[in-house]
Amino acid sequence: MNAPLALPRPNDHPQRRQLNDEAHARPYEPLATPARASYLAYLHRNTSHEQELWLIGELCAWGGAPPPPAGCLHWSATVGGVRIKWARHTEFSSLTVIAELGAEAAFAQTALAMLPADWLVQLPGNVLHAAHAWLLPELDLPGGIDAISEQYFEGYELIGARIGEGAGVAYTDFRIHADGYTRYVLGNAGMGARQAGRMLQRLFELDTYRMLAFLALPLAKSISPELSDADHELAELTSAMSNAREEDEPALLNRLTQLAARIESALSKTDFRFSAAHAYYEIVQRRVVELRELRIQGVQPFFEFVERRLSPAMDTCESVARRQRVLATRVARASSLLRTRVEITHERQNQLLLASMDKRARLQLRLQETVEGLSVAAITYYAVGLVGYGAKGLKSAGVHVNAELVTALAIPLVALVVAWGLRRMRRALVAHND
Repeated sequence: MNAPLALPRPNDHPQRRQLNDEAHARPYEPLATPARASYLAYLHRNTSHEQELWLIGELCAWGGAPPPPAGCLHWSATVGGVRIKWARHTEFSSLTVIAELGAEAAFAQTALAMLPADWLVQLPGNVLHAAHAWLLPELDLPGGIDAISEQYFEGYELIGARIGEGAGVAYTDFRIHADGYTRYVLGNAGMGARQAGRMLQRLFELDTYRMLAFLALPLAKSISPELSDADHELAELTSAMSNAREEDEPALLNRLTQLAARIESALSKTDFRFSAAHAYYEIVQRRVVELRELRIQGVQPFFEFVERRLSPAMDTCESVARRQRVLATRVARASSLLRTRVEITHERQNQLLLASMDKRARLQLRLQETVEGLSVAAITYYAVGLVGYGAKGLKSAGVHVNAELVTALAIPLVALVVAWGLRRMRRALVAHND
């Protein structure tokens, strides 16, 4: 039997491995039961990539673990007996700490507390979401929703559902408690370590992207009065255009141009934020779907909470963004209309100017013809005089010449020659200028 031939290695696309590995980027961390997890998401606008890697490297030095490779955007390792996961995204970075701790002491004992305090104080600010989670067997949860709320959530109303199509249960109140952290409680009824890790990460990301989407709401509220003022000013300018005199049109066009600049400036400040909010809202909706939740009687599920709280805010942002685009279009249309009127006025003025220039040119031509006629007469007069003097000189020399007759005959001949010469000279000059 012949041995199989060794196939040559395929000639890869330059980005084949990078594109393939993207499907395995930022994997979910497995979560054994019981366990504690802490999560931080912070905007990194004032923290460079290198600074974050240095900070992670300091933690690795404390725990005796190898530092993350240079340039990496996500990293996970076991450091000091806890599992650490760090990831840098477009606008924010996230840090997840997982510790396999028992079910005692509720949220008095957290995974984040396992890290050194002097390192924790170096974490960047701009924290957008901070949470502690507790995973325990569902059978260890107290009976009844009210008991769970009193024991873990200070009596606040709960949001929760069975997740993973019944493989577990998750509760939160989406509130920031006195320690500055949101709380999650997960009861495991049949989830494996990887499924539990996926579910917890989806809950963390749901709240993170919900907060990121909400960043657009204060901006939308702050810009609404400015849009109203611009709308009123546009209405005023449009009304003034119908009765504007020619001398008023440049001033109106200047005001419209300034209004257009203000609206474009507002668009440049808000377009990214509103677009990002829309994208984050879609991610939140996907994370809710991925929970595969089943309703618990008497508890508001995650999908309902997100739709009731986040959807109106996104509608407000979309409404403001739409008002901006419509207002920019209206200003552009009004500016185009007024600019057309100004151009028509300029064209009419140019036509009048051209007519005036044409009239002056005709007068100049007539004057030139008059001058040319006078020039012919003057040159003929002097030339005939010279001919007369010449004839008289010949007569004095004894040549039989009638000087008066020669002078008379020379007049039309000299006049024709002079006129012909001047006309030819004028044509040569015109041809040269053209």
